[in-house]
Amino acid sequence: MTEKKMPLWEVFIRSRNGLAHQHCGSIHAPDAEMALIAARDVYTRRGEGLSIWVVPSAAIVASDPADKDMLFEPTASKVYRHPTFYEIPDEVGHM
Repeated sequence: MTEKKMPLWEVFIRSRNGLAHQHCGSIHAPDAEMALIAARDVYTRRGEGLSIWVVPSAAIVASDPADKDMLFEPTASKVYRHPTFYEIPDEVGHM
């Protein structure tokens, strides 16, 4: 299988417990197992990763930046979603 025919995988690395996985790049691999091994070899050479996710690029659905106004405008008119709308009790402390 040539590289052009191999599926593209997106790689996400979590560097420490409690942190979110961050997208760090893409790789070509024939299957999930090989994608995981290749991601480890390419993106965690210095042991900086705690866990790796590989996701087929074809499985990711993304919004179009041109649709920003249509997607996110409705939230601007809902002021109750803003944290300033609520009173925070003193017992809660700093948030």
